[in-house]
Amino acid sequence: MKEVGAFEATNRLGTLLDWVEQGEEVVISWRGKAIAKLVPNRPRVDREEARAAAQAIRAMSKGVNLAGVKLKDLINEGRL
Repeated sequence: MKEVGAFEATNRLGTLLDWVEQGEEVVISWRGKAIAKLVPNRPRVDREEARAAAQAIRAMSKGVNLAGVKLKDLINEGRL
């Protein structure tokens, strides 16, 4: 991730947009404080990727048990 000052961002907007188009994220700061972030425009949710992740989670959880521990006890202990 690159960081540029607001003045530089104003003068080099074309360059910043080129960076973002190539996949780079750019933080714009003003007086040393980050105020904005330019990020590539991507779809928020890739449904196929989400399905694959859910399947992987289900596959990992098969055969996992609590070995006699009660779910309510875990909740009371603040572990869930």
